[in-house]
Amino acid sequence: MTNENWFIPAGSRPEAGWTDVVDGRIAGWAHTGLRTGALRDGGELRLPADAVERLVVPLAGSFTVAYDGATQPLDGRASVFEGPTDVLYLGSGTPATITGEGRVAVAEAPTETVRPSAYIARDDVPVELRGAGQSSRQVHNFGTPAALDAARFIVCEVITPAGNWSSYPPHKHDTHVGGEESNLEEIYYYEAAVSRGVAAPPEAAPFALHRTYASDDRAIDEFRQVRTGDIALVPFGWHGPAVAAPGYDMYYLNVMAGPDPERVWNITDDPAHGWVRQTWEHEQLDPRLPYRKDPVR
Repeated sequence: MTNENWFIPAGSRPEAGWTDVVDGRIAGWAHTGLRTGALRDGGELRLPADAVERLVVPLAGSFTVAYDGATQPLDGRASVFEGPTDVLYLGSGTPATITGEGRVAVAEAPTETVRPSAYIARDDVPVELRGAGQSSRQVHNFGTPAALDAARFIVCEVITPAGNWSSYPPHKHDTHVGGEESNLEEIYYYEAAVSRGVAAPPEAAPFALHRTYASDDRAIDEFRQVRTGDIALVPFGWHGPAVAAPGYDMYYLNVMAGPDPERVWNITDDPAHGWVRQTWEHEQLDPRLPYRKDPVR
């Protein structure tokens, strides 16, 4: 079955100047949130002083965040396909105002636990080149436990070159098994663009594909064509692949959190497809990676 709650087309949940707001007001959703917004001509976006931790992630453009009597510039990028960006973690209960020009995302997780706000510069973002062959992708781990002292969420972003598969093999994290599997909701915020260095006609319409399907008796069957700004929610179940169509690079921002006592990302592969990981030992990393702010052509 498909559930319209689990797919949010770009611009379908606007609120208070934000393009889209995902939070616990969506039926069946409880542990994660996401805001996306666009700024120009001196506008601003406000973050209320809720019991929510946040991570401010520039998507395109640069911004300044005012919070706790301080201001923090965030050196962004022209697009999500230009490598890492500065990010800013805001501890729970911290109101803030974002100014600048461009598009921005704010990952969220409700929590009463307060961690100190923290700035992570672009050059300090851990960059991981994951997989091999047509499963090669680039991961920016700015909101993982190793990089950020957060209370609840795990946040990262992934760039997948045109024609490659990501979030593959399909996997799940919907049942708490200590040391083996985590119970985490997951948000995928997508963008797609004509692949670097490719000449495309004006009518080109970049897209990618997203898949989620049942891992137990909880019914879910999502297979979506996604475009820039679309959001896919994974409450449970196997998810993957996320596929970059030939000709179009794919980006997604992941936000994960759940009810488990430990903040950790442990997954279980779909046994029908997990064996594919072994084939990577005999393949090379896609030579198009890494994607950087100033790519070498």
